[in-house]
This record gives sequence, C-alpha cells and structure tokens, in this order.
Amino acid sequence: MNETQPSLEQVLPGNTSIFSDDNLNILKEIMYEQKVTANSHLYWEGDVADKLYYLKSGRVKITKSTDEGKELILYMHQSGDMLGQIDPFQNSRHVFSATALEDCTIGVLLQSDLEILVWQHGELAIDFMKWMGMTHRITQAKFRDMVMYGKPGALCSTLMRLSHTYGKKLENGDLLITKKLTHSELSDMIGATRESVNRMLNDLRKKEAVDYDNGYIVIKDEVYLQGICHCECCPLEICRV
Repeated sequence: MNETQPSLEQVLPGNTSIFSDDNLNILKEIMYEQKVTANSHLYWEGDVADKLYYLKSGRVKITKSTDEGKELILYMHQSGDMLGQIDPFQNSRHVFSATALEDCTIGVLLQSDLEILVWQHGELAIDFMKWMGMTHRITQAKFRDMVMYGKPGALCSTLMRLSHTYGKKLENGDLLITKKLTHSELSDMIGATRESVNRMLNDLRKKEAVDYDNGYIVIKDEVYLQGICHCECCPLEICRV
C-alpha cells in the first residue's frame, strides 16, 4: 500500500460538543486547571467521585480491573471530552480508574460548583442531562458488544468505533485508523488475550476486511465488520471509543 500521512488524522469532536458554546463557556469559567503527566492517575476506582474533568489536551484511558487483575479499557478520551462520575447520591465513589496516556492539561469542575450552575442556568441543566444520557448510552453499547456476540463481535465493534473516532478516508475508500494500537491494547479493550486478538485480526485480513499500512490498521470492508458485530447503526456520538 502507499505510504500514509498520519499527521493528517481526523478526530471525532469531543463529547462536550453536545453543549452549546455559551453553556460550555459557563463551565470553563469555573474550572481550575491541572497538569497531569503521562501514566499518572486522575483518580482510582473507589476514590470519592466529586469532580468532573474536562480534557483540554492529551488523552486519558478509563479502565476497570477484574478479580483476576486484568485491566479492561472502557474509554479512550481525547481533547474536548469531559469525564468523571457525578450522580445524585452523596459519598459516591468511582467505579472506574482514569490514567493519562500522555501529558495532559485538565480543567477540573467541582460537583458543588456544578450544582449551583445547574440551578442557575436551565439550558445548561438540559445540556448536562443530554451529556449524561449520551455517556450512559456509550457504556451500555460497549457492554452489549462484549457480552452479546463474543470476542469476534467485540473486536469488530471496537474497530468500527476506532474508525469513527480516529478514522481518515483514503482515496480508494478505505478507512485508516490514525492511532497505532498494539494487539495488547486491543485485547484490553475487549477483554481477550493478545494471542486471540492476533488470530482474529489474521482471520479478518484473510477475509480482506482489514489490512495494515505501516503499522496502522486499515478497514477495507465496513459491511463485513458490521455483520459480525450486528451493528445497530448508532450515531457517531455513541459509536466511539
């Protein structure tokens, strides 16, 4: 294949695009900035959940640990995303952990400040409800993929999500995923072993559904992948990593 240009990557807008510009600016005005270095944690599973985090730059992964000690990657947040856990119950604790994949600049929003804003601004409250509903739908859809159609279905769904989040259309119509991912990272995203991911990707290459270009995954047959994962054609805001 021809050499690609990953520097021209296209990234899906952050999950805060659901907020109006005015309401997002209201949130930004009361955030305080925090620098987070690569591989450090924003929060651990079990920590008190009393903040939201707006990712100004960098990337953060959200993980869940199994009883066997395996780490399952549920989200890979990017610039423009808001993450964290806020619910109406006092003393709520995080059910996931958040780790910086690279140096990040974070805007921190305290729950106490957010409650005042929601009370003062009705339109902001509506946008915030939409954001919470969208994040719940993303989580539900990902668990559906992992539970309903086995590891091949989970892998195909993850590849589709990656293509929607980091995809770039090539001249021949193929989709280049502009983030390099190891087989170990893909295995952590679907709860499988690295060896099984390697085997499934080889099977997909034989079916000419995917290929590689300088270490980047290229999706050649979206329809085939959609058939394996029983795609429900969710909006792009939901079908993302």
